[in-house]
Amino acid sequence: MKTVEEFKEILQKNKLRLLQELSQSKEAMQLIKKSTRTKLSSEEKEKIKIQLIDICKSIPALAVFLLPGGALLLPLLIKLIPDILPSAFRDDT
Repeated sequence: MKTVEEFKEILQKNKLRLLQELSQSKEAMQLIKKSTRTKLSSEEKEKIKIQLIDICKSIPALAVFLLPGGALLLPLLIKLIPDILPSAFRDDT
């Protein structure tokens, strides 16, 4: 099992990605609120769609992580199914 220091290191390493994902989620929520008052453009609809797909991808990964031994299984699952990661965490290089 990982220590607190190792988790802090991992979080620090992925800090920018976490902030990007949170920013995208916040923007999607604002667009969803806006959609109750006005009609959204196709670009805004696409942003919401992408973010909702990212959220749906995160749920199975979280479920696997919470299983006993999931911390060991999740990296293997990510290698086998790289699309399980939200877009902010994918390397586009």
